[in-house]
Amino acid sequence: MVAAKETKAKMDDQASYLRTSKLALALAIIHSKPADKSGREHAEHLARVVSGQESKWRLKVEALEAEVLQLRQKLLLSKIHSGLFDSGDPSTQLQAQEPRCSENTLSLLEDSGCGLSNEQRTEPLEMSQHFVESCTPTPFPPLPIVKRHGATPENPLSSHMQFLQHLLELKNLTESGSLKTDLSLFENDYSAVSDSVFQLLDGLITFYRKPKFPFSSFWTEAVDTLARLISDCNLSIHILKKCSKKLEEFEKFLLQIILRNNHINRFQVQHCVSQCLVTLGSCSLLRKSIISLLLSEVNIFADDLGTINQVQASYDVTRYENIFSLFWVLEQLLQKETEKGNTSSIGHDDQEIKKFLQKHDETIFQLSDAFPLFTFYLWRLGILLNSVERETVETNSFP
Repeated sequence: MVAAKETKAKMDDQASYLRTSKLALALAIIHSKPADKSGREHAEHLARVVSGQESKWRLKVEALEAEVLQLRQKLLLSKIHSGLFDSGDPSTQLQAQEPRCSENTLSLLEDSGCGLSNEQRTEPLEMSQHFVESCTPTPFPPLPIVKRHGATPENPLSSHMQFLQHLLELKNLTESGSLKTDLSLFENDYSAVSDSVFQLLDGLITFYRKPKFPFSSFWTEAVDTLARLISDCNLSIHILKKCSKKLEEFEKFLLQIILRNNHINRFQVQHCVSQCLVTLGSCSLLRKSIISLLLSEVNIFADDLGTINQVQASYDVTRYENIFSLFWVLEQLLQKETEKGNTSSIGHDDQEIKKFLQKHDETIFQLSDAFPLFTFYLWRLGILLNSVERETVETNSFP
């Protein structure tokens, strides 16, 4: 009882202090008011000043956070690189089995398989020379990284792209021949990877909100890099832990761009966005969710067309045309799913697949006269989904 009274007294004191502070602030504003302005105008002016200062501080904080992230990126790459080309001292964390630079190592770095664009590609001679220098024992060995032309102030996301691509290059080296190295010791530093992916996803969403043509190869590479990062079983654990919701937001955002676009010359945009979904779906960890997401829209649209057909009402031609981009993406992803050893374990347990297959024959029968092209694509999807199911059964039967 005593404790409750003490708590109530403290709350009363705090409320009284807050009222007094507000009154003091109001009096200070009134006393400092210029003669040619009303109290309201003066208060609004002070609010704008404070708001402007807050925006400046926010920009400074964001700039500092970006700088810290870049330093964390460089530190992680430095640790991996020093582990790859360690001198063999038992006291170090990692030991490369072959610490010298062989011709095979140089050729691996010259062609890392990252598919860089011309504007981001580094000349082999320049890269090789830098890489040889990096193999010279130093207290803090330099990274096998050359400043790429893609890193411009106009596109700050290029720094994240360079980091993620260099990380993939180094991972390729750790998994090759005599340079096999365990990177699990660096998992405590992998938050730099997930933070970079998060920033890149934010940038992609911003770009696709108002895409500019012609598309820069940067955006295509960004989506491809994301797919390859998430395909890596070690990196995906850390990335999906932080970025799963942002990835889902990005997938849904791309889908809505396709469905809601009503511009006359929209097909070029839809083709690029559709290709992005296919690229993301090349990662088996993402393919199941993307297929389910697309089938959900197809099921909804099929139900709407069934209702329209029954009452003989008019329908949105633009929406009807846009749905065929979804069909194309679905066909590409389901074909990937039937490739040997490339399954993501989708099956008839998925609710959207269940709904699609249960109503498949009935929908085709009802809509074939009014919407023959639509039902033809439904029939093709049914064949592909059944092929996926057979492939899954065979894979599970014969391990």
